[in-house]
Amino acid sequence: MTLQDALTTAAANGQAAEVKNLLQAGAQVNGVNRFGRTALQVMMMASTPVAQVLLEHGADPNVADRSTGATPLHDAARTGFLDTVRLLVEKQADPWARDNAKCLAVDLARNEGNTDVVAFLESLKPPL
Repeated sequence: MTLQDALTTAAANGQAAEVKNLLQAGAQVNGVNRFGRTALQVMMMASTPVAQVLLEHGADPNVADRSTGATPLHDAARTGFLDTVRLLVEKQADPWARDNAKCLAVDLARNEGNTDVVAFLESLKPPL
């Protein structure tokens, strides 16, 4: 298994300590696994500690899925993980980015009934 595959597997499993160890061992934070996805894209959205480690090591919070155009913020909003949504926005995730279906993260949160995420995203000021 390559370092990149190990990193994305650890991120997907919510293993923050292993993610940190793999980054220290030379895994590239924005590198892709054999499926073309970064650790931030496949991380367990409920694991804010994994997101924190990846973002502290320079993970791109605006990386978009090649097929859907969804960013990690879209995924966190759709699945309703407010702490991860807040952290991504704090670390410069673009709440105004649209996926290939022209949806914002707030649209996906609204569609799934994630009212706390919707309230947070709606509280953000749009760019001028």
